[in-house]
Amino acid sequence: MADLRCKVENCSYNKEECCCKGDICVGGKHADEVDETCCESFYERKDNSFTSALDHASPTISIDCEAVKCLYNSNYKCISEHVDIRGCGACDCRETACATFKQK
Repeated sequence: MADLRCKVENCSYNKEECCCKGDICVGGKHADEVDETCCESFYERKDNSFTSALDHASPTISIDCEAVKCLYNSNYKCISEHVDIRGCGACDCRETACATFKQK
């Protein structure tokens, strides 16, 4: 479980920079840098409400990770203690990124 800070304000799972989905998946199977990753769990917020799979927002979350070249990827799980997801104004998951990505 990682301490997650989500800066993707228009994701329907974002509540005060916490993810209310419960778990996320970071994509980027062939990623060599941050901008080649994405939050595949991104779901664009269509209004001012958010979607929650949890009763309460939590700063810690389970992260599946397809970015196999990332230092923090261990058997497709993120082992970083802290993860930042960015994507100001994103309308699609490809406009998001895992800012914590660090190539091995």
